[in-house]
Amino acid sequence: MIDTGDTAWMLVSTALVMFMTPGLAFFYAGLVRSKNVLSTMMHSFIVIGLVSVLWVIVGYSLAFGSDWFGGLVGNPADYFGMKDVGQEPGPYAPTIPHMLFMVFQMTFAIITPALITGAFAERAKFGPFLVFMALWSLLVYAPIAHWVWGDGGWLQDLWGGVALDFAGGTVVHINAGAAALVAAILYGRRRGYGTEPMQPHNIPFVLLGAAILWFGWFGFNAGSALAAGDPGGDFPSIATNAFVVTFVATAAAMVTWALLSWALAGKPSPVGVAAGVVAGLVAITPAAGFVDVMPALAIGVGAGLFCYGAVQFRIKMRLDDSLDVVGVHGVGGAWGAFATGIFAVATVSGASGLIDDNAGQLARQLTGIGSTMAYSFIVTFLILKVLDLTVGLRVTEDAEQVGVDTSEHGERGYVFDV
Repeated sequence: MIDTGDTAWMLVSTALVMFMTPGLAFFYAGLVRSKNVLSTMMHSFIVIGLVSVLWVIVGYSLAFGSDWFGGLVGNPADYFGMKDVGQEPGPYAPTIPHMLFMVFQMTFAIITPALITGAFAERAKFGPFLVFMALWSLLVYAPIAHWVWGDGGWLQDLWGGVALDFAGGTVVHINAGAAALVAAILYGRRRGYGTEPMQPHNIPFVLLGAAILWFGWFGFNAGSALAAGDPGGDFPSIATNAFVVTFVATAAAMVTWALLSWALAGKPSPVGVAAGVVAGLVAITPAAGFVDVMPALAIGVGAGLFCYGAVQFRIKMRLDDSLDVVGVHGVGGAWGAFATGIFAVATVSGASGLIDDNAGQLARQLTGIGSTMAYSFIVTFLILKVLDLTVGLRVTEDAEQVGVDTSEHGERGYVFDV
C-alpha cells in the first residue's frame, strides 16, 4: 500500500542523489587545471543523460529484473522499456510506487560511472569515453547491482546470510574504485606528470562540490531505507539512523584528514578537508543502516587514516589516478564494507556483525569486496583495452597541451580577452 510520507521522502531523496552528480562535477573540475575544467565537468553532466536513457530502456531490468544466469544478472525482458513499472508498489519497496524506486536507483547508476572519470581527467577523447560509460553501466554496474540488491542476486545467499551493503559501498564505490585503477593504468600518465605543476586551479570549486556531495549524500544513505519510518515495526526509522551516522562519520573523517595533513605536511589543507569529507561519506555508505553512532565515528576516523595513506601511496607509486578515485572511493568503500561486518548490530535494523556475535559476517563482507573488485577490474580492462586498440582512448599530445576543453569541445572555461 502506498504511503504518502514514504513517497514524499523518497522523491526528496531521489532529487538529493541526482544533485550529487553536478556536485561531483564541481569537486572534480576544481582539482584539474583551468584548461580542462569544462571537459571534466562535461564528463559528469553527460553521464546523467546517457545513463538515464540506458537505465529506462534496459539497465533497470539487468539490475532489478528477476534472476537470470544463477544470480549474476537480472532478466532484461522483465522491465524492458519500463514494462510493468508503474505507480503501484513494486517488489522492492512496498510503500512507494515502483516507478519511484526505479528512478531512485537510476541516480545511483548515474553517479557510479561518473566517479570513474576522475581517474583519467585531462586526457580522454570524448567519443570513446561515451562508449566506455555506456558499456560499463550495462556490463559492470548493472550486474553487480543485481548481485547485491536484485531479486536472487548471488551475494544475498552466502552461508545462510547476506553480504551487507546498505547504500552502495560495494555496488558504487568499490566498483568505481576498481574500474578507476584500470583506467588510470590504461590511459597512462598525463603529459608532464611529475615534471610540470598540476595543482588544482579552483579550490573553492572543490569545497563547493564537497559540500553539495555531503548534502546530497543524506538522500543517498538515508533514502536507501526506502521509507521515512515504520512506526509499527521493530525499527521505527532506519532512515534517521542512516542520516545521523552519515553526518558523524563524515565529520570524523574530515577532522582526521585535516589533522594528518597538518601534522605531516605542515599546514591543514582545504583540499584535504574536502577529500576527508568524501572519504567519510564513502566509508559509511555500506554501513549506514546497520551501525550505531559511536561505531560510525570509528568508521570515519578509519576512513581518514586509510584513504589519506592510500593517496600518499599512490603518489609514491606514480600512478596518475588524476583525482584519487582509487584511494578515496576504492579504499574507502572497502574499509566501509569490512567495517560493516565488524560493527553491524541487530538493534539498528536486524543485521549483526562481529561485535554482535556474528563473526561469519566478516567472511561474507570479504567475499562481496573481493568479487566486486575482481569482476569490475577484469570487465573494465576488457572494455577499455578493446577501445584503446580500435579507436584510442587518449587525445593527441598537441591536444593535451592545448587543453581538452578546446581540443574536444571547442570552448574555454574562462575567457578574459573579450
